[in-house]
Amino acid sequence: MPRFSVVVPAHRVQGYLRECLESVLDQSFGDLELIVVDDASPDACAAIAAEYAQRDLRVQLVRRSERRGVGPARDAGAARATGEWLLFLDGDDVLLPGALAALDAALTPDVDVLLFGHDRTDWWETVRRPVGEDVTGDPHAVTVAAWNRLFRRTFWSERGLAFSLGAYEDVVPVRRATLLAGERVGSLDRACVRWRERRGGSFAKSPGREHFAVVGRYEELFAEGPEVTEKLFPYAVDHLLAVLDDPGRVVPGDRSAYFRAAAAMLRAHRPAAYTPMTDRQRVLLSASYGTYRALSRAGGRMKALRTALARRKKSVRARAMRVSYRADLRRSLDPRLAVYGAYWNRGVSCNPAAIHAKARELAPHIRGVWVVAGRHKHRVPPGVEYVIEGSRRYWQAMARATYLINNSSFPGGFTKRPGQVYLQTHHGTPLKKMGLDQRRYPAGTHGISFQKVLDHTDQWDYSLSANPHSTEVWERVYPAAYEALEAGYPRNDVYFTTKPDELARIREELGIGLDQKALLYAPTHRDYQKGFLPRLDLERFAAALGPSYVVLVRAHYFYGADAGLAAHPGLVDVTGHARVEDLCLAADALVTDYSSLMFDYACLDRPIITYAPDWQAYRLARGTYFDLLSGRPGETPGALATSEEELIALFRDGDWDTPETTALRAAFRERFCPYDDGGAAERVVRRLFLDGHPAAGRS
Repeated sequence: MPRFSVVVPAHRVQGYLRECLESVLDQSFGDLELIVVDDASPDACAAIAAEYAQRDLRVQLVRRSERRGVGPARDAGAARATGEWLLFLDGDDVLLPGALAALDAALTPDVDVLLFGHDRTDWWETVRRPVGEDVTGDPHAVTVAAWNRLFRRTFWSERGLAFSLGAYEDVVPVRRATLLAGERVGSLDRACVRWRERRGGSFAKSPGREHFAVVGRYEELFAEGPEVTEKLFPYAVDHLLAVLDDPGRVVPGDRSAYFRAAAAMLRAHRPAAYTPMTDRQRVLLSASYGTYRALSRAGGRMKALRTALARRKKSVRARAMRVSYRADLRRSLDPRLAVYGAYWNRGVSCNPAAIHAKARELAPHIRGVWVVAGRHKHRVPPGVEYVIEGSRRYWQAMARATYLINNSSFPGGFTKRPGQVYLQTHHGTPLKKMGLDQRRYPAGTHGISFQKVLDHTDQWDYSLSANPHSTEVWERVYPAAYEALEAGYPRNDVYFTTKPDELARIREELGIGLDQKALLYAPTHRDYQKGFLPRLDLERFAAALGPSYVVLVRAHYFYGADAGLAAHPGLVDVTGHARVEDLCLAADALVTDYSSLMFDYACLDRPIITYAPDWQAYRLARGTYFDLLSGRPGETPGALATSEEELIALFRDGDWDTPETTALRAAFRERFCPYDDGGAAERVVRRLFLDGHPAAGRS
């Protein structure tokens, strides 16, 4: 029998579940079983849990065919448990290091319920302990949650404890367990769980009438008799007030109804001995919502002042906008207008370009307009309509377009209107840390405003995903209420649709001989260095390869239009080439370090050689989501070299393309290219322009 059974319900937490599970499995105290209950989650929760169950015998996955809610999911896990103690952990929270060892040391034979501390973190990773909470004091005053206490499993089952169906599912069993345990309630004054406050997607951040359920939970408890009511009544009053005061739970339009429901229930069950201690308690029991509002206004004057100042700043910014833009914002949206952008207005490329091209074919009624910087307008192909960023026509288009498609962001701080649909396509699969995760690596942020990152994320209606890994990462590092569109990358369609004669034309235009092998060398940008400084003597490399090879050198676009190469017949500078997809099609193999191009190139099922002479420095400066050099299937795409000599030896000895590297490439391709099949652009176009867009309209 394991010491602990950790039960984790999982529904729409794919961006957080790995961290949760690893926080349990990495505990120094390992005598545990981890039961993950997939509550019919529509995302990758079940697949993630299955992955951990396959590699760790302590993990088991319980799948549910239909969603019933977190309460029944916890019950299903408890029914499967065999451990001595039950610990319920939410899928987006984590168990802090050393927690199980500390809990094990605190358990004694005369304890049936053990309360322990917790802290909380927001999306800025600001960690704080609950103000004034003392787990060693009155056990009824501790935060009512299933995840901040241990239950002896026999105590739980013999008392018939179970979670409620619906919202606030833990109020009844947690309160009952604390009452039933009586003197057998213990405590550990240590934070063992970190509760993650999310920007969106969690019940605590989903306002609605579902939160009225907390009133019914206490009414259910009070129905058990006057002894229970007398003990729990003061805590019920404070709990109901806390829910009422939380704008993430009860919206202003529902406050009056919630207040009256709570007040009526409390007045019906109020013990004769109960005396309100605060003005807010007295007002709730008086059932005077008008008095409550007045009290709230008096206590919120400073907050109102701050809000007024923020509104004033916003008003000043709005007045600074062009008069014409304000006028255009009052006009109706054009249902046939789509605005595209890519790489901060550098031209027509990437996923937006592939979507634009397919829309012209399948949805010709949609007029597509590109946003480009004036210095890049020469990159716009003939026949493609465009506007210059910041121009009068740009603001007109941004004000009236129904559809907005970009792989980065639109310039100028535009106002997203209700009814506009914003598709964020991204422009790569994340190996390096992205979004809010970059805060831990300040050397690479260069003054990024993460509040602006979040403000931009709030505009998205759809977030395009190339693979489950990306979906998980985007959900966590760009937290907002958009919908993940798992369709694959439209820019990769060409890898499946290009015909042999077109491929021959591309290679000929690049000067690749019929008998030559072409290597595409495409290192990524380093945040900690300026300029293109390849850690490879390219002339020496080309000379070592000999005339049967040609090396196409593609510097990152941050470094300008060329790589500044010395003349050599075996080197071709393709930094300024308009389409990186053509370069990939032309290349027989890719040599790169940490560029996300490797994930796209894997679609071609051709050799990928990782040349990473500064891997440790890169990981420390920027952070990564997995170990590219581990040699494990699904992490390393093929042959590895960490020095110039090793790279040359790979090609000299033929080790760059072997059965072993082919197997690694297959696993890498399976993990990162599962949706790419040549039809991604069509799927996106049909979802966005032809089949309707239920996620639309956020402003």
